Amino acid sequence: MKEKKYRFGLSAAMVLSAVWVLSCLWPASGFSQAPFYQGKTITVIQGRDPGGTGDLRVKAVLTFVQKYIPGSPGIINEYMPGAGGRKATNHMYRSARPDGLTIGNMSSAMVSLAILGESGVQYDIDKFFYLGSPYSTYHAVFVSRKEAGLSSLEKLRAVSGIRIGGQSVGFSTYNEARLFAYVIGLKEPKFIPAYSGAELDPALMRGEIDARATGADTVVKRNPDWLQKGLVNFHAIMEVPKGDKHPRLGHLPELESLTRSDKERKVVALARAFRVAGTPFFLPPGTPRERVEVVQEAFRRAYKDPEFYKEYKKLTGDTPTPLLPEDHEKAIREIPREPEVIELYKKLVGAGPLPPR
Repeated sequence: MKEKKYRFGLSAAMVLSAVWVLSCLWPASGFSQAPFYQGKTITVIQGRDPGGTGDLRVKAVLTFVQKYIPGSPGIINEYMPGAGGRKATNHMYRSARPDGLTIGNMSSAMVSLAILGESGVQYDIDKFFYLGSPYSTYHAVFVSRKEAGLSSLEKLRAVSGIRIGGQSVGFSTYNEARLFAYVIGLKEPKFIPAYSGAELDPALMRGEIDARATGADTVVKRNPDWLQKGLVNFHAIMEVPKGDKHPRLGHLPELESLTRSDKERKVVALARAFRVAGTPFFLPPGTPRERVEVVQEAFRRAYKDPEFYKEYKKLTGDTPTPLLPEDHEKAIREIPREPEVIELYKKLVGAGPLPPR
């Protein structure tokens, strides 16, 4: 085979020689910089104890986040329960190094506690960098037991002293039951926040309480006989996010449609915003923008990975409804913050009587 010969002019030869010399002398990072996260370990600070549903949700996500961060860093969990998540969130805001190697994960209470100005909050939710949440869809429904004979909103409003069960004051089932009772317009309802989550449905069926708030998906999965045998009356639903119709109970009146004023509408929007926040993943203030973008993209790709859906379902029993980082930041920005709206909401979820409409 005849060897091909290439001829270069003097200038071309000089350029090639210069490139060869530079390639020998230039640091390797000048041409192919190793990913920042290669060989590093990311710590995820969870504001809860290990082993619960919240922990399982986190673990379902992290396997795929690790897959999509260039350099495939190690990821470990650190648990920091206390003060309803305030301890861990304060740590993320005040003490965590903003180097992209510490990620927080809390319950949605981190958002509500800050917006409501509760004591012990030493962080600003607007200064975190949000990474989304594995779930953001929820449908709260208000139900009454069939034997109570409260088959319509009109009958609900006509009776005084309806017994409404819930978990402790401040818990989501209690807060949402109070919100439903207020917006529907019940007369002097009696709230009984004395049950665990597992005790509420049996208490309703035994007649210890007349009504409660619960999740529509919970009813479908745990109490299908309520639907099949008509054991309860369904009265209203709160869609999270607004406009997301539940496949079985989407015909119910949406809670916002029952409000009487702009302030009441914003209170419902506030409650909806607390739910849509899900279980936020976030980075501390001051994290370099390029690292924020790397981690946000990893979470974005993890939430879209079909295998993530399978893993999440396997670990939690639920279907994920991911909130992407950009939508998460938008949801935080758009939370109603007018003082009069917050004041009304705090009265609604407190321990005293419902305020007058």
